[in-house]
Amino acid sequence: MNKIKTFLFPGGEPIHQGEELSNNIEIKEAPLLDSYKLQIAQNIGAPPKLLVKKGDEIKKGQLIAEAGGFISANLHSPTSGKIKIIDKKYIEIMPDGKDTWESPFAPIENWINSDIETLKTRVGAAGIVGMGGAGFPTIVKLSPPSNTKIDFLIINAAECEPYLTADNRLMLEETKKLLTGTAICAKILNVTKIYIGIESNKEEAIKLLNEKAGEHKIKIVSLPVRYPQGSEKHLIYSLTGRKVPCGALPSASGCVVQNVGTVVAIAEAVCEGKPLIERITTITGNCVVNPGNWKLKLGTTFEDALKLAGGVKYNPGKLIAGGPMMGVAQKCLDATICKNTSGILLLDKEQVSQYTSNPCIRCGKCVDVCPMNLMPGSLSCFIENEDFEHAEDLHVMDCIACGTCAYVCPSNRPLVQHFVRGKSEVLANRKK
Repeated sequence: MNKIKTFLFPGGEPIHQGEELSNNIEIKEAPLLDSYKLQIAQNIGAPPKLLVKKGDEIKKGQLIAEAGGFISANLHSPTSGKIKIIDKKYIEIMPDGKDTWESPFAPIENWINSDIETLKTRVGAAGIVGMGGAGFPTIVKLSPPSNTKIDFLIINAAECEPYLTADNRLMLEETKKLLTGTAICAKILNVTKIYIGIESNKEEAIKLLNEKAGEHKIKIVSLPVRYPQGSEKHLIYSLTGRKVPCGALPSASGCVVQNVGTVVAIAEAVCEGKPLIERITTITGNCVVNPGNWKLKLGTTFEDALKLAGGVKYNPGKLIAGGPMMGVAQKCLDATICKNTSGILLLDKEQVSQYTSNPCIRCGKCVDVCPMNLMPGSLSCFIENEDFEHAEDLHVMDCIACGTCAYVCPSNRPLVQHFVRGKSEVLANRKK
């Protein structure tokens, strides 16, 4: 183990549960399905511009929507077939059963000796975005401002969200691609300080990566199991001691952070000529018949994904896209797999409670666990009273919506919902 000095960020909580349901099961590849409902906008920023119309015949890997600006991402077809429906948000594809490839680009066989612009162009062309949840176009992260000096590349392998194990399985089963993708990013950024930050409970992955990472001069750093260790700002602090300035991007601290799934996708785009058309997603929960991780084509409905996992033993209490802390509850199974869908989680009815929010009792528990050093109780009261000016003064815009405050609140206050609303109101006022 490389001895790297690490730093403990303030607050946080050692939340760890549910990973055992899917952690030790190898990734399964989904068979070709009867239909795919592809969401058009799968990135932060401008949505891509459609290049196809209803009735068109398409091939697997074909570019069907091109980036609508610098902060945008290309979208490719997950299989071959015909476009059945196009509406404002989705494209429905009816597969022809052949899964015929039409890759928009060839593999770059000697990427080590390729120029940086060629590699960057490939990442953008492949439609790669941050696959840990944000959906931020990767080409933008790999193009920091010219006046910004980047000296650290950090791979986010913490996977601190309870229940999710997709990144851990990728590290175990696609180790070579992970390290190759990391090395490609390092070449693009021209950095030599390369860290993979991983929580200490992933012992098998830590051992394997330490055995393989030497040739790329990548350092594997074990970190405490402490949510939200996988937050970009907190991972940077844990590994470097640097703080990202308020309102600034991580590049302002001299660091670029990439997710495990993202760098694997980069390796596939560069070395195999494969655009981002599928991803590894954890399908889990006590009521799922066969919890595990699946390689799913983009556009796979949650209903079809759950069928692949054997269905459910009994009706769940809640369906979540992502994990229990930062995931988004879904009202039906029509939601689909997108580039940033890390998990499908079904919680038991016993794990879900309906409650009435009570007044803040000023216990201070939320202050103790807030990883951003905020005062969640006071912020919540200001927002509840629609005093958004004072909420802004108390730095509501720095909230990362990790949910740790709500997790420990004895009054069951909807803190995250308050802060999401508060940030929206502050932004609206700024625009005015």
